[in-house]
Amino acid sequence: MMKEAGTGHSDPSVLEATMSILDWFKNRADQFDPDRISDDLIELALSKAIALTNPRLKLVRNHKQRLTPSVITTIRFLQGLVKVFPVARPLSEKTWPSDPVLRAFFVSPPDVGLVLSRSDNLRDLFTASPELDRAYAILGMAYSEQRTFGMALQGGIVARDVAQTTVNFADHKTRLCGKDEPTLRRIVGVEVFDHLISRALSEIGTERNERQELQIARSLIRARLNLLRQHGPGLGSMLGDAPATASDQERLQSELLENERQLEALGGGESLLESEFTSLKEVLDRPQDYLSIAPMHLRLNPMNIVLDESSTDTGAGIDFAVIELKGAAPIRRAFIVTLVDRDEIPPPQKLNLQGMARYL
Repeated sequence: MMKEAGTGHSDPSVLEATMSILDWFKNRADQFDPDRISDDLIELALSKAIALTNPRLKLVRNHKQRLTPSVITTIRFLQGLVKVFPVARPLSEKTWPSDPVLRAFFVSPPDVGLVLSRSDNLRDLFTASPELDRAYAILGMAYSEQRTFGMALQGGIVARDVAQTTVNFADHKTRLCGKDEPTLRRIVGVEVFDHLISRALSEIGTERNERQELQIARSLIRARLNLLRQHGPGLGSMLGDAPATASDQERLQSELLENERQLEALGGGESLLESEFTSLKEVLDRPQDYLSIAPMHLRLNPMNIVLDESSTDTGAGIDFAVIELKGAAPIRRAFIVTLVDRDEIPPPQKLNLQGMARYL
């Protein structure tokens, strides 16, 4: 059994946008260079940001000149992120007994093999590259901390009800992989870029929904106002309705004017494109507001309880990184860079059609 952790939450709209972007970027990891910023890289990132957000943003006045500084800001942010990755380490059932990091992540060696057996991306990479004996992969995990009270050795004396922190890891995944470490870092850079664009799309979608709701409300107000005008006091009384007063019409006219003012504030046509362009630019100007990656060093005992560096209890230091997707429903995941040998990936299991037929 793998070590358990709390379950994260996600925004379905963001995840849906991210998936479409991943499809768009499939097999294009070379579009992100973690070491330099070339004119070609800037042009490519700018073009892709516009193409994925709304191709009509090309019609915005001076869009390249205005968006280029924002794109450069994001590229520098991405380059900084991939350079703080943990040092790559073997991910193998055989190395589990001697690796304190893997022992912290997995309860037993078979758990390592189970995660690798489920990695279709790694299996596909080895299948497509018969010359490859070893690949690089990101091992991502749900990460949580739990505050508890327990016993601890303090000054040679066992103390009770000592405040402790236990860390838990679960939901292990190895979806991102590459032939070498530079390729893997580029892939991660593209994935982060994808996420930022998806956040811009989410904010644009919110504004579009607001506009649609105002337009629907305007139609309803107009319909109610027309009914009041058609069914005046006399006719309304004859039909059994309460007579409409002048104040009723004034109230609806006031609501209609306020609705028109709000729609006008949102703009239309060029104003709408300008608003979407601004949303994209603001996200690329402040990527740190939407995502962060930070190195993490902990000293843990065999039960995954955090030890103070001065503690004399048996423990080992482990290094990993934590990525946080910020927002209304933040997601926090731990990860390390791993080396996986070809022989660690079992072949895919074949369906026993004859056996299944007995149950049909």
